[in-house]
Amino acid sequence: MESEVPIYGKNNYYNSAEERLAEERAIDDWLPITSSRTAKWWFSAFHNVTAIVGAGVLSLPYAMSQLGWGPGVSFLVLSWLVTLYSLWQMVEMHELVPGKRFDRYHELGQHAFGHKLGLWIVVPVQLVVLAGLNIVYLTTGGISLQKFHNLVCEKCNKMRLTYFILIFSSVHFVLSQLPTFNSISGVSLAAAVMSISYSTVAWAASIEKGVRTGVEYGYKSRTTAGTVFNFFNALGSMAFAYGGHNVVMEIQATMPSTPHRPSKKPMWKGVIVAYVIVAFCYFPVAIVGYWAFGNDVNENILITLDQPKWLIAMANMFVVVHLVGSYQGSIYVQLYAMPVFDMIEAVLTKKLKLKPTWYLRFISRNTYVAFTTFIAITFPFFNALLGFFGGFGFAPTTYFLPSIVWLMVHKPRVLSFSFWACWFCIIFGVLLMIVGPIGGLRQIILQAKHYKFYGESDPILPTR
Repeated sequence: MESEVPIYGKNNYYNSAEERLAEERAIDDWLPITSSRTAKWWFSAFHNVTAIVGAGVLSLPYAMSQLGWGPGVSFLVLSWLVTLYSLWQMVEMHELVPGKRFDRYHELGQHAFGHKLGLWIVVPVQLVVLAGLNIVYLTTGGISLQKFHNLVCEKCNKMRLTYFILIFSSVHFVLSQLPTFNSISGVSLAAAVMSISYSTVAWAASIEKGVRTGVEYGYKSRTTAGTVFNFFNALGSMAFAYGGHNVVMEIQATMPSTPHRPSKKPMWKGVIVAYVIVAFCYFPVAIVGYWAFGNDVNENILITLDQPKWLIAMANMFVVVHLVGSYQGSIYVQLYAMPVFDMIEAVLTKKLKLKPTWYLRFISRNTYVAFTTFIAITFPFFNALLGFFGGFGFAPTTYFLPSIVWLMVHKPRVLSFSFWACWFCIIFGVLLMIVGPIGGLRQIILQAKHYKFYGESDPILPTR
């Protein structure tokens, strides 16, 4: 017995279905994440370096000063291992279902938790992470431009941080119009080189400067409560430094895949290279920076350094170039803003049925860049933002959500290595998610007390 078809006829029914499928494919070809699948393994390497090594590395010596030698080094190494393991899980799960690819983080969440619940679990947290990164990167770019200006033009009139953030953000109104991930591959490669360069300058200049006279490694806060909250904030800051997982699925989505050579092989090869580079950048900066300056180190190691002047000025420009490449998701807009653009444009075209046009992209992307710029100039509190967003957003998406999904879809044998590793990541990540935002929020409150919003003062780092 034939199944019932609409009264307008079977042929019309099938034609309508084919037209809808063709329309969805056309939209996917227009969206930034799925429009190109030609990336190679080295794309994975430099995209992941750009995604991971960023503003967070500059705060590592300061985080070490709040944690102390033992907890600081332990957490630095442990986070490297845990996040590498959880990243491997995500790479493996990209093609969990034969013939289907989870091109976006929330699609994997929907598979594990259900269509609606998966969206509510993943999307809000991922948006917090991506928008938080963009805000922090705007702030960091402004700080680096300000430091560069002050070094190369000592006699010039001093300008407040707000203006430098606005200057830095103006670049992203242009770069945000780049259509796809692979369209920014050259910028992302340059950004990866810049991240290695300024990280090397940071620890090499610290070694050249040597241990500061009268250096102290004890906790800087004068109160027990202050020490504890600073410890919490430092944990969130370090969690922030390892947050590249939020765009892993999107990076892998740009790679071709066949049954004989799935995308996970070149993707994982690039991840290994990237994590070796991450270790090269993070460990020397954190350890040497703290060794040289102790608890007097600034929240941004490049602000602490001022000699040799030309090299530190150049390193700050390296930061600017890299952050141009990371805001976008390299570019501020490409590695981290590009997934947001993809979400926004998918909602506008698939849900609201708006026509995918250049002016839709122009309006939606510029609105987002303007929003993140406004938040950055309103709350330019670098380290406090790291701690808050690191715990609130990065801990879930980087440390424990991949392990929860792994347990749900693979169901490893109880008491196996996979079982225990997943539960360790979950417990570790949940604790970070609780304490990181507490420390970060407290520091935001303390700095806001001494900061005149849109006035003539720059934020002051609290010592309590």
